[in-house]
Amino acid sequence: MIGSLRGRIASKTPPQLTVEVGGLGYELEAPMSTFFHLPAVGEEVRLLTHLVIREDAHVLYGFASEEERRLFRSLIKVSGVGPKIALALLSGISVAAFAECIQREDIAALTRVPGVGRKTAERLIVEMRDRLAPAGTAGAGPAAGGVTAQSEAYDALVALGYRPAEATRLLKAAGPGTHSTEELIRRALQGAARESNP
Repeated sequence: MIGSLRGRIASKTPPQLTVEVGGLGYELEAPMSTFFHLPAVGEEVRLLTHLVIREDAHVLYGFASEEERRLFRSLIKVSGVGPKIALALLSGISVAAFAECIQREDIAALTRVPGVGRKTAERLIVEMRDRLAPAGTAGAGPAAGGVTAQSEAYDALVALGYRPAEATRLLKAAGPGTHSTEELIRRALQGAARESNP
């Protein structure tokens, strides 16, 4: 997996750009929120990336911040939301504003984003509510969008196959207090093991 790129911007045509790294030109797609902060063509840039492998193409997506990439990765796990809609959401709404929309169940704001219909907006609210919750439980507040041990542990549990609601419950059961990401994951998995082997 390509995690990040540092190189010179060879071209910019929203939402696509080319970054030249050691003689290789990497084509990326990026949300407008990232484009707004890009330096001029010819300048050096560092972008966090996510590679999506499809049958007909390998598409590399670039992000200015970890919060944007984290939200993108969460969005594409929602059924019916592909990279194109995720990119549109990140282009039309900030990470903090998106978290607020989910908390307020603001369907109207979500459906203003191109490609997001009412059913997709409702699905986003149901599925993303649990995914955004851990950031708030660590005291950062859901709108802060910061990377916390809670949210990292949550992402790890979902990656291991736990449903969002189940991951949230296991992390709450892991107990309050300040723990590292690894410690939270360990406690949550121990709790899950105890539940399956009472």
